[in-house]
Amino acid sequence: MSFPIFALSRRRFLAFAAGALAFAASPALADKAPAGKIPVEELMAPNALPDIVEGDAKAPVTIVEYASMTCSHCAAFHKEVYPALKKDFINTGKAKFILREFPLDPLAFAAFMVARELGDKRDAAVDLLFAQQKNWAFVDNPLDGLANVLKQTGIGQDKFDAVLKDKALYEKIAAVRTRANEKFGVNSTPTFFVNGDRYTGEITVDDLGKIIAAHTTAK
Repeated sequence: MSFPIFALSRRRFLAFAAGALAFAASPALADKAPAGKIPVEELMAPNALPDIVEGDAKAPVTIVEYASMTCSHCAAFHKEVYPALKKDFINTGKAKFILREFPLDPLAFAAFMVARELGDKRDAAVDLLFAQQKNWAFVDNPLDGLANVLKQTGIGQDKFDAVLKDKALYEKIAAVRTRANEKFGVNSTPTFFVNGDRYTGEITVDDLGKIIAAHTTAK
């Protein structure tokens, strides 16, 4: 990783992050998808950070999304598709959903770091940040915007600043990202794995429903 947040002053971070929102994958990312299907047991092997699972752990379909908090396509998925996915498939026990960190820029790293500070409430913070993405990711002072939005979760400025200096947490998020790239060929967001089958880019509610149904009726 080339942009350790803990090493940046607030001014340098703001200047760096403001120009880093093109959503292009880092040149260091491998531009090659793995051949064939990823075995679910390999996909679900222990990561540098524990998964936060939405839904029944024994659900027959496992959906893993690799997302970046500053990705507009990821935000669209969580605002337009995820509510129906949750209502029709996660809450009914047909599928479980896991979001994993794949930050594409320093600001996305910062957002994920502070969201992780909330423990099992991370996904609620992620939903909040995606819903209000325009209020922090696309403003003149994105780090200040991020801190202001996250105040709704109870994290004050002192705690916010302290989390961004957490080198160990930064490195764990970086490790999740690196493993996704090197083991599973993830090089853009959003990337989804449904029972190990890989899908990239935007996905509609109808298409996702058909994919889930195919996996549910396959046995």
